[in-house]
Amino acid sequence: MAFFEFALLAFVIVALLSSAIRIVREYERGVVFRLGRLIGAKGPGLFFLIPVVDRMVKVDLRTVTLDVPSQEIITKDNVPSRVNAVVYFRIVNPENAIVQVENYFNATSLIAQTTLRSILGMSELDELLAEREKINTKLQKVIDEQTDPWGIKVTTVEVKDVELPENMKRAMARQAEAERERRAKVIAALGESQAAEKLAEAAEIIGKHPAAIQLRFLQTVTEAASEKASTFVIPIPIDILQALMKKKD
Repeated sequence: MAFFEFALLAFVIVALLSSAIRIVREYERGVVFRLGRLIGAKGPGLFFLIPVVDRMVKVDLRTVTLDVPSQEIITKDNVPSRVNAVVYFRIVNPENAIVQVENYFNATSLIAQTTLRSILGMSELDELLAEREKINTKLQKVIDEQTDPWGIKVTTVEVKDVELPENMKRAMARQAEAERERRAKVIAALGESQAAEKLAEAAEIIGKHPAAIQLRFLQTVTEAASEKASTFVIPIPIDILQALMKKKD
């Protein structure tokens, strides 16, 4: 009987010691409550709790990736779309993360969803598509300010996908095609204008030097003779005919 009592006593002591010893990793903290009152955060490493009196809640301090579900929004210029995002955050104050909010993960997720709808609803579609970095920075700032009392630091917010209605996609495709055609016409017109300017400069130079006209004429004859043409007509300059007539007289 004495042996049984001793074994039972040893078992109780071992159980109490095992419940009193706590080990938390480098990236964890243990928020300790003593008789319901917050004592503070302990760790990392090994520490002891008073059995039955103390209770500990572990908190992970590593960065958490929160995938925000797709949200139905209407942009400032009345374009309906679906947008999703990803939020990166971490706990910087374990005590507030446990005491100030019931479930910090769900609370941060809901704040991110409502902020996403609010901020993107105040932006136009062109801004949403072309100025993504600006919108990401604004989202990060607003969400971080709202979660700060909970001891949470939002480091990054990224808008991932923007889904548009099919009719809007077709309209944007037509707009992009029209823009490309406009640019092509502008470039072609600019090339023609530059070519006309160069031709005018060349004509002015040739007009000042009659010998240049003869050289250009001979160059044209050479180019025409190199082509596989059966018959071609060569114009004779008037000054050459006048010189021949004078010799005949």
